[in-house]
Amino acid sequence: MSQIEEKLKSLNIKLPIPASPVASYVPFTQSQNLIFISGQLPFEDGKIKYIGKVGSDFSIEEAQEAAFLCGLNLLAQLKVACNGDLDKMQKCLKLEIYINSSDNFYQQPKVANAVSDLLQNIFSDKGQHSRLAIGVNVLPFNAAVEVAGTFEI
Repeated sequence: MSQIEEKLKSLNIKLPIPASPVASYVPFTQSQNLIFISGQLPFEDGKIKYIGKVGSDFSIEEAQEAAFLCGLNLLAQLKVACNGDLDKMQKCLKLEIYINSSDNFYQQPKVANAVSDLLQNIFSDKGQHSRLAIGVNVLPFNAAVEVAGTFEI
């Protein structure tokens, strides 16, 4: 068992089956040693679990759960990009976290921390990254959160 698989097991984290694209794009692209993963929604068992706006429909804690779920889906796509071996991941370079926010919600960084912490807990220093955490008016399918990432392998 790889080091990262052991780490996931010790954290009681099971990666989901990677979601299929819901429009005209691919789940990830690769250029030399860089992997660009398309935006991942909070899919669980093939359905979006968190639908609505953060700040009116969801609390910060619920939005963090949605972001965490997006992070798991991001890692599931990364595992495919790494041919099943997450130990190939050398560095998380950047995360983009989009939060479907109500007009009076200003805590996007707290929501984004759920994904950042997930990657740092799993990959340690390799999981440290630059980040964009932004509130948006709407996301595909009215999902609460969407996460995209760039990795070096």
